[in-house]
Amino acid sequence: MMTNDDLERVRGWFTGRLPEEWKAAAPEVTVDREEITVVLTIADPVSGGETAEGASEAETDEARAGRVSGFREDTRRQRMAIADEAQHRFERKVSWGVRIVGIDDQTALFTHVAAPVMTRLRQPQRQVLDTLVDAGVARSRADALAWCVRLVGQHEDDWLVELRQAMESVADVRAKGPAA
Repeated sequence: MMTNDDLERVRGWFTGRLPEEWKAAAPEVTVDREEITVVLTIADPVSGGETAEGASEAETDEARAGRVSGFREDTRRQRMAIADEAQHRFERKVSWGVRIVGIDDQTALFTHVAAPVMTRLRQPQRQVLDTLVDAGVARSRADALAWCVRLVGQHEDDWLVELRQAMESVADVRAKGPAA
């Protein structure tokens, strides 16, 4: 289980390592057992006056898609070099994504890990399973997945956030204790 200090180290490293021009906002760094996902925020071509005023929704959507595609291609070499450094340092794959300033619900993830569990799950789904296993709610990812299917409900997000915070506190206390 990753402690708060470990997560802060990873976030701090990326914050210091990323080029300033990639930081329209602080990067969103998410970590699980297999992967580090870094979501960068880039400028919106629509709000920056780069598209014609009164542009159609289709034109606006395409302008944003073009900005994401351009960023991905233009930064590929540099992102891969940073990912190689981070993979060596933190022993996890690094995946990238972008979000356009002011559009929270539209995140484009580039190639990222789909780890085999019982099916292929992306990082957010794996984090749910790993939290349940780490907390002792389930014995394995398979048990955790079955538990989730039975109990899918409206309040799972709130409960899992509370559980993760409790587990982070436990991990921090363990890390400060005497060596076993």
